[in-house]
This record gives sequence, structure tokens and C-alpha cells, in this order.
Amino acid sequence: MPITKGFRALVDEALAEVKTYSTADAIGLVGKPGVHLVDIRDPRELTNGLVPGAFPAPRGMLEFWVDPASPYHKPFFDDENAEYVLYCGGGWRSALAAKALQDMGMTNVAHIDGGYGEWVKQGGPTETLEQRKAAKAPAAS
Repeated sequence: MPITKGFRALVDEALAEVKTYSTADAIGLVGKPGVHLVDIRDPRELTNGLVPGAFPAPRGMLEFWVDPASPYHKPFFDDENAEYVLYCGGGWRSALAAKALQDMGMTNVAHIDGGYGEWVKQGGPTETLEQRKAAKAPAAS
């Protein structure tokens, strides 16, 4: 069966409908109240680092984690007053994911053009999984 619409057409359609932040603008969102950065990369990709404070939500589970009716729902996604800014490795998956969330009814969603790859190139802050775990660990007495 031939493909009648390729990935590029799907991404282009998504980009026409979702709010997109440039990497430079997105770097300014780190730690900003009311903004939740969401890393939708595969967990194996997180070994390359992630944006400080970003919530890891694998692309394959995103819709299930967002939907309150799902048995997999994550309360993180319940903040209707926040903006959820998604990123992936290069900006394509996050565009598709942001469109999917919009199709579900979310109006407070956007994505980052260029994804984590461009974030690193432009010198955006990053942290390793080990740094994140150490920051969350209770202090030794």
C-alpha cells in the first residue's frame, strides 16, 4: 500500500497550526513561572542530557499521560494556566506531538524549533540525568 501523505507533509501541517518558539526564545523560558518544558524524546535519548527542569514524557505515552480519563494520566498535565512547551531531538516529533495535543483540546501547548540538538548548539543550559538525580537526593547528614 503506497503512502499517500509523507512525514514531511504531516510535519508541515503541524507547523502551520502550532505555536513555535525559536531556540533563543525558548532558552529564556527556563525556570519561568507558568511554563512547563516537556521532553518528549525516547528515554534512551535522555542519556545525552536534557533541559533543566524539563518533564520527561516519552512521545509514545504523551496522549495517555495528558488525558485525565487514561489509567496512565500524569497530574503534571493538569495545570490549565500553564503553557506546555514540548521539545524533541530536532523539532519534528514535538511539532507532531503539539498538534496531537491541540487536537485533544489543549490550547496551552507549543514546541521548540530545532529541538534539543539546536538547544545544545545555541548554548542552552543542560543537565545530565545524574545531575538531576543528585539534586533530588536528600542531603547526607
